Formats: sequence, structure tokens, C-alpha cells
Amino acid sequence: MITFLTGTADLAYIFGFSILGAFVAFLLAPLLIRFLSRFHVVKGAKVELAALGSHAYKATTPVMGGLLVIFTVALLTYLFDWSRSFTYVPVGIMLMAAALGMIDDIMNVYGAERRSRKLDHVLTLIRVHHDWKMRLWYAATLPWTAFKRMSVWFGSRPGKGVFVHEKLILQFIAGSITAWWIYDKLGPAWHFVYFPWNLTWNAGWFIVPIIVLVVMFTANAVNIADGMDGLAGGMLIITFTALTMLSWINGFGEIAVMNAIAAGSLAAYTYFNIKPARFMMGDIGSLGLGALLAVNAMAIGELSSLFFLGFMFYIEALSVIIQVLSRYILGRKVFRMAPLHHHFELSGWSEERTVMRFWVIHFIFVVFGFWLALH
Repeated sequence: MITFLTGTADLAYIFGFSILGAFVAFLLAPLLIRFLSRFHVVKGAKVELAALGSHAYKATTPVMGGLLVIFTVALLTYLFDWSRSFTYVPVGIMLMAAALGMIDDIMNVYGAERRSRKLDHVLTLIRVHHDWKMRLWYAATLPWTAFKRMSVWFGSRPGKGVFVHEKLILQFIAGSITAWWIYDKLGPAWHFVYFPWNLTWNAGWFIVPIIVLVVMFTANAVNIADGMDGLAGGMLIITFTALTMLSWINGFGEIAVMNAIAAGSLAAYTYFNIKPARFMMGDIGSLGLGALLAVNAMAIGELSSLFFLGFMFYIEALSVIIQVLSRYILGRKVFRMAPLHHHFELSGWSEERTVMRFWVIHFIFVVFGFWLALH
């Protein structure tokens, strides 16, 4: 295990891994782009944005570019920063979430169209199916069917990939592993939520569902925000840089190194993702890095600052929730399109303007969250 003090030598050592992460990712990026292009790993542009000429090239842009960051973080952490106490579980959760994203990406590229049975169809089968055993089965599984249909509200249009309810189940497992690690393995100090100005709350066992929900929500929030060239990558650089500093200040050297590697490799990824993108992050990157963000922030005791450290990701996710609830409850839309970045795009902002303004707003709130964490 590496032991760190809050000194300039340690900080130089930690940010040296950002340089190493960027260097390795820059070397691997052309190989990954060539590989993805050769096998035509493209998902196509969003149907809802097909009318915008600026999105035409995205129909042929490879996805799964986030593999560059996931691989670099996992490799360098294993080689230089492996610790069963502090990096073993975060890397495992990142890889688990990334594997889910990879399956979704591959199914969206190569899979067949998937359909789920509607609730009214199941209700009809309960009444009219000729086999009483099947009627009983449909009645017994009706709550599950209702859950599946409700989860569709928060996803994009039905397609080839993993359904929302399938993602939620696997993310729940990842969140549960995280909760077990923090609650049982890291010790009683992690049962507390630490607020600025020395305020604390002893959450006890209640910290477990909080951790599960935070991991699930954060992974999906980053996934939702990955909708424009450079958007998610740029904001993740800001967030992981802040997490690197907070990890160092709080005395978690191993986690600081991991966050530094993530920030450096994200810089290389974003270089190739800025419009016109050579590749896109895909679910493999957004889900994996979203989960890593949540796990690392909670592992260093910064749960109360996490909303500001991931500010624009959470705002993007909340815009989808508001849009869905407004459509199904009030019968009208609040935004032209959700998530929020597409609302501004359809309002006349260029993609570049939207991305850079989101970067600036995100930076301001991350700095505010960093300031809060220091108190």
C-alpha cells in the first residue's frame, strides 16, 4: 500500500499518473479508432435529431470509445496502484458497469430489434388466455410487467439494446457490492455522512440504500449527459481532477492516483471526441466512469459534496425525470427535448456553444463543491 502525506512531492507523484494516463491513452486511441471503424461499430445518429444537419456525420462515427479510458484506468491501476483496501472494489465496480455498457453497445450495433409486451396486452391475456396456468402466471408476474413498462418511460425509444429494467437490476447489484464494501469493509467511520463546517450525520445501516441509489443514479446521469461531442468527457475531466485533489487532501493516496489516471486518460479521449468526433464514448464508458465517480467520491467521505462535483450530470438526469413526469402526469413537455443539452440545441444553440457553456457551468459548481468539501 502506498502511504501519502499532504506534501508537494506526493502531489507531483499523483499528477504524474495523469500524465502517464494521458500518454498511454494517446498511444492507444488511434488503434482503437481503427479497430472500431474496421468492424463498423456504429450506432447511428438519434432519429429525433435527424433533421439537424450537424448530426449527420454521427451516423458513421464509431461508438465504444470509452473503452480507451476504462482500459487505461484498469491497466495502470493494476500495475502501479493495486490495493485490496481502496482500489480493488472501485475498479471492479467500474468494470462491472462498463461490461453492462459494452453489452448494450454491442446489442445496439449488431443485435435485432427487441420488443416488450405492453401492460394492456398482459391484462387482456389474463382474461382471455385459453390455458388457466398461463393466466395465473401472467397475473402473478403483473407487478414485474408493470415495473418493466414504467422503466421504459425513462429510456430512449425501444431498440436493440439492453432494456432499462435490465440495466437497473445489474446496476442495483453493482450498487449493493459498493454498499457492502463501504459499510462492512471500510469501517464505522464510513457510516457517517460528513457535511461542511464539521457537521455529521450517523446514518448507520441507512447508508446502505443511500449508497446503492447514488451509484445507480450517478452512472445513469453520466450516461444521459453523453449526448454531444466532448460534453461528457470535458465535464468528467473537471470532476475527476477535483476528486484527485480531494482524495489527496483527505489522505487517500491510492484513490487519488486512480482519479488522476482517469483525468489524464479522459483528456486523451476528449481530444479525439471533440467535434467532429473520431469516436463516441458509448455506454461502456459513461456507465463505467459514472459508477467510478460515485464510488470514489463516497470512499473518500465526500457524499455530501457529490451533487456539486457531478453537477451538470445530475441536472441532465433531473431534466429527463421532469420531462417524463410532466408528459405522463400533465400531458405536456417542459423542454423541447430531454436531456437538457438537446433542449438548448433545438432552441438554436450550436453544439459547440452548448458543450462549452455546460463545461463552464459545471466547472463553477465543481469549484463550489470543492470549496464546500474543504470546510
